[in-house]
Parts: sequence; C-alpha cells; structure tokens
Amino acid sequence: MSDQNTKVAAQRPAVADDHGAPGAGAFRNFLRGSAGRNLGLVIALALLLVVGVITSGDRFLNVENMLTILRYASIIGVVSIGVTFVITAGGIDLSVGSVLGLTTVVASLTSVQLAATQSSWVLIVLVALAVGAGAGLINGVVIAYGNVVAFIATLAMLVGARGLAELISGRSTQIVSNREFLQVMRSDFLGVPTLIWIFVVVAAAGWFLLNRTTFGRRTVAIGGNLEASRLAGIKVKRHLVYLYVLTGLTAGIGGVMFLGRTTAGTSTHGLLLELDVIAAVVVGGTLLVGGRGTIMGTVLGVLIFSTLTNVFTQNNLDTSVQALARGLILVIAVLLQQRFAARDVRGAKSVKV
Repeated sequence: MSDQNTKVAAQRPAVADDHGAPGAGAFRNFLRGSAGRNLGLVIALALLLVVGVITSGDRFLNVENMLTILRYASIIGVVSIGVTFVITAGGIDLSVGSVLGLTTVVASLTSVQLAATQSSWVLIVLVALAVGAGAGLINGVVIAYGNVVAFIATLAMLVGARGLAELISGRSTQIVSNREFLQVMRSDFLGVPTLIWIFVVVAAAGWFLLNRTTFGRRTVAIGGNLEASRLAGIKVKRHLVYLYVLTGLTAGIGGVMFLGRTTAGTSTHGLLLELDVIAAVVVGGTLLVGGRGTIMGTVLGVLIFSTLTNVFTQNNLDTSVQALARGLILVIAVLLQQRFAARDVRGAKSVKV
C-alpha cells in the first residue's frame, strides 16, 4: 500500500507541470487569476493609447483630451461599479439607464430647485439618490420576494422608469438653475474635474466593499451558489434587495453627474447606457453567470471603451463603426470568459481526482 502511495506521489508533479518547464504552471495560474486578467486589460488599454498617438499625434496626448476621456468614463464608470455587484451575485440590471434619466428629471423639477435654493444645493443630490435607490428597491423586492427573473423585472423597470420620466417632464428639457450646484459639479480639485473625483471615490469604495467586507464575500458566494449560500445562513433575499438598491444608488449618482455636466434634466439622459455599462463590466472580467467580480477590471473596462470612443472621434470615424467595434470586443470577452471558466472546471475536477 505504501509503495502504491509513493508511486502516486511521484506522478503528481508530472501531471501538474506536464505542459511545460517548471514554473509554467505557476505562470498559467497567474494569467487565470485577477492579476493576470487585469494585466491583459492594461495591455489592451496601452495598445489603444498607442493607436491614438499614431493616428492623432499630439492632439491625443493633450492633457485636455486625457481629461475628456476620463470625464466621459466617469458617469459610465460610477454606474458600472453598482452593476458589477449585481452581476457578481448572478443577477442583471437593464434599467440603470432609464433610472438615471428619471433621477435627472425629478431632481431638476422646479419645486425641487426652488426648495434647494431656499435651503441647500445638496437637496438636489439627495432627491436624485432617493429616486435611484427607490427604483433599485422596487427591482430588488420584485426579484427577491416576487421571484421574478431579474432580466424581466429590470426590463420592466427600464420601460416604466423611462415612461414615468417622460410623463413628469412632458418630454421637455428642464434647465438646472441652481448656481451653487453647478459651481460645485463643474469645479476642479488639483486640476482634476469633480466628475472624475466622484468616479475615483465610488470606485475605491466599491473595491473596498467587494474585497474587504462580509457584504462583498456574501455577494460572491451568492453568485457562486445561491442555494449553498442560503444553507450557509446567508439571508439571500434580503442581500439581493441590498444589491439592487446599491445599483439604483449608483444610477442616482450618475444622474447627479449628468445634471452637473449638461445643466439639464431630461428623459433622454442615460438612453442605452445599460449596454455600455454591462459591456464594460463583462470586458473587465466579471462573470455573467456570477461568482466572480472585479472592480479594478470594471474600471479598466470603462477606460478601454472610453479611450476607444475617443480614438474613433479623433479620427472622424462613423458611429456605426464604433458600435461594431464594441460589439466585437464584447463577444470576444464573453468567449474568453467561457473558455477560462471551462478550463477552471477541468482543473477543479483534476484536483479532486
């Protein structure tokens, strides 16, 4: 019996490293890990920057253009942070764009602006956040306690929130006249616009929440195996509600940023934003089936799409070409996800054997 165990032990190193020299297995594990995936995203972003320099020259490397890229990424990035949590838990939220539009309409109502003028500009922010969190709460309750599939529930919210925004605004644009609010949202700190700082703060908070708290660990666990999480004592339904409220809250923050950037609230704000957000999250490495999420990957995914858009704009390329490029990138990302997921499953089976 001992001889047989010795033979099996002697064979293990050969199996673990049968595809290359010593250390090759460790390198493959690095590439499969979050650091390896993020490194691939950094390389892709660097290549896009090189393409921008080659095709546009000094115009692309201009500091103002770099800030333009980051400003464009900031709103999508903030909403993407919230959606990362939902997708990590195995859910989806198609309504973030419409909810964002609704928050801009409600927060820019004449009555709200008048109250803000008499009290503080912060009221505009609080109203937008409340509307976003409320929409997220409805999504969460319907999905968790109504047992409605997340795709259908959030699709209904997508249509409903957009329709409500149109009814409230009368399909007209509402101008933001509160000077204090606009001054704060359009100000700079250390030469960097407020919108970018908001993105940085939300991304940092999202990273900490997902990677350093029990809330984040429970989110990953639910996405990995919902039933096992329930048996382990996690209040799955309540946690799902929290996740959708969080996503609605980030949509509300995005609405505030839209108001500051455009000085107007309208039902068309955030139109099709959910497509850009989900694409950035998936390209960033968060699994669509749940169980794995990465805030850093989401940030890099947002920056990749923002840089890609800027490169196309600098070279006056058709928007249809941009849409085609984004679609191809998304398909490639999903195919890579499936390949790595299948490889991980095979690796797990071989370890058990």
